[in-house]
Amino acid sequence: MRTVTGLFDDYDDARAAVTDLEVAGVPSDDISIVANNTGDRYSTESSDAAEGAGTGAGLGAVGGGVVGLLTGLGLMAIPGVGPVVAAGWLASTAAGAAAGAVAGGAAGGLIGALTDSGVDEEDAHVYAEGVRRGGALVTARVDDSLALKAEAILQQRDRIDPGARRSIYAEEGWTRFDENADPYTLEQVQRERERYRSMMP
Repeated sequence: MRTVTGLFDDYDDARAAVTDLEVAGVPSDDISIVANNTGDRYSTESSDAAEGAGTGAGLGAVGGGVVGLLTGLGLMAIPGVGPVVAAGWLASTAAGAAAGAVAGGAAGGLIGALTDSGVDEEDAHVYAEGVRRGGALVTARVDDSLALKAEAILQQRDRIDPGARRSIYAEEGWTRFDENADPYTLEQVQRERERYRSMMP
């Protein structure tokens, strides 16, 4: 088994990548999505699970989703990130870490789950920071025979290059994800999204 991961600036691209992975034969149980939900942008019904961002996590039903994994989206809160919509094994790991740990446990759970599954630690910090700034993270555990196809699917859906994004963050003095940082406001998330749109050719 290999882990393939993609950070997306556009939530719709992340959702499409999940669907494409499922269609390609990756079981829903082996796919995760974690997307920033500041401003309740992606849930269609309210949930108390999104309250208390930065102090814990919980999962609650969220409407929406088109197939498989996406029909099981729930709400949780990650310290330093704030409210997210999430589903899959990575989300469950982060939620479990937050539920039974002191503040900072969920961030360790998210980054720890990524690194434990083979993601480079530096990239894991970029992915967590990317979600904090409004992005969506798709992670899949795939058989070796599907690894190249899964990588191609994520690339076709415009995943970001973690090295390039790390360089952009570093220009601002960023070094690693900080679970004690304030979550981005909706206005900050929107500015961040516009910033990356303006960089596209």
